[in-house]
Amino acid sequence: MIKIQTNASGTRSIEISEQHLCVIDRYQLFQDLIDSNGYIDEPVLDKLKLNIRALLESEAGRDKELLDLCLDVVYHPNMKALGLQNLVQLYKDWRNNQENGVSAD
Repeated sequence: MIKIQTNASGTRSIEISEQHLCVIDRYQLFQDLIDSNGYIDEPVLDKLKLNIRALLESEAGRDKELLDLCLDVVYHPNMKALGLQNLVQLYKDWRNNQENGVSAD
C-alpha cells in the first residue's frame, strides 16, 4: 500500500494498492481525462467519477475490483483535486516501472 497526500497541508491521505493501479490501467481511466492545459482540478475529478459511473452502469462494468476502486479511492471522502493529481503521478511512475520490469514491492 502506498499513501498519497490528498490536501495541501498533508493532513489527509488515501492508501493505494497495486490492485487499484491495475484497475486504472485495465480500464484506462486516465486516458483523455486531463485537458490540454494539464491542470487537474475538481471538474477533472468529477469527469473521472462520471466515467466510472458509466462503466459501472454498463453491462461489462460489473467488476468488483472497479467498485472497490470507487469505494476505496475515487469516491473516498478525502479525495480532492490534489489527491487525483498525486494519484495520476503515482500511476505514471507505476506504469514506467512496469514497462521497465521493476517490481512495485
